[in-house]
Amino acid sequence: MLTPGEKARFFEKVETQLIVDEDLRLKPYRCPAGKLTIGVGRNLEDNGITRAEAYYLLRNDVDQCHRQLSLAIPFYDRLPSEKKEILLNMCFNMGLTRLLGFKRMLAAMAVNKWDEAAHEMGNSKWAFQVVDRARRLMEKMRG
Repeated sequence: MLTPGEKARFFEKVETQLIVDEDLRLKPYRCPAGKLTIGVGRNLEDNGITRAEAYYLLRNDVDQCHRQLSLAIPFYDRLPSEKKEILLNMCFNMGLTRLLGFKRMLAAMAVNKWDEAAHEMGNSKWAFQVVDRARRLMEKMRG
């Protein structure tokens, strides 16, 4: 039986060897066996990810969107919480670049014209791609 310190050192050695043998890939790729893989040999097709890993990724993605929005939209930090939630949801869904393309919506939000902002959300290709999500977020914008 290994002590916690011995176990940590043992795992570090094995992990170092696995990184050499498997490589570290930050984007999905096909391994030599043709399986969709990511990270250090994580076979996504057979093993997927755990619920905890999915929530960890989600939290990181939401945090990244929040930081991007705070830097890119001068009035973002002063918005009411529910309006920030809408922008975070949209940023997560389409990315910051596409969200910043909603110039009329953002202009309306800058002056607290929530109905106008909701109208501009609906007047987009995005609203037809994610109908239920768009409806729900537009309603939240109006409220």
